[in-house]
Amino acid sequence: MALQHSLYGLFHQLGELLERLSPFEYSQPIDLLSGATLGQHCRHVIECLQELEKGYPGGMVNYDLRQRQRLLETDVDFARLQLATIGAVLERPDKPLVLEATVEDGVLVRLSSSYYRELYHQLDHMVHHMALIRVGLLALSSVPVPESFGVAFATMRSREKQHSIFTN
Repeated sequence: MALQHSLYGLFHQLGELLERLSPFEYSQPIDLLSGATLGQHCRHVIECLQELEKGYPGGMVNYDLRQRQRLLETDVDFARLQLATIGAVLERPDKPLVLEATVEDGVLVRLSSSYYRELYHQLDHMVHHMALIRVGLLALSSVPVPESFGVAFATMRSREKQHSIFTN
């Protein structure tokens, strides 16, 4: 399915980047990111994907239950391994899911969703965090960043369209 294919592309981009980062770069607080690290952004993305996969069998997903594993934000090799593990289980059929979330004042809400809808949310969420990682990488200025890294698919299409208008 196209959705999983797009996610695999993002996993590949992020995995390639993680291969080039030193442990220091991965865990270095970055002022431009309010002191967050590249590893913290990777951990967040990975744990949200893990929660979706954990919730799939029972039909209930709650991203608030993320484990917040410090190892994911400090060990770049462990993060790459977890990303690869998630990528191996995305080929599931769509099915209804219930999304649980705690909102203001601790109120628990339950919303109807589906696996594919949540995969799309993860795709969008991952691009968002990769954009923040891109900003952090540019602040570190030691690792080259691919032009498409952290750029939404619609933005890339728009840029291509604009480019073709001006070059034709």
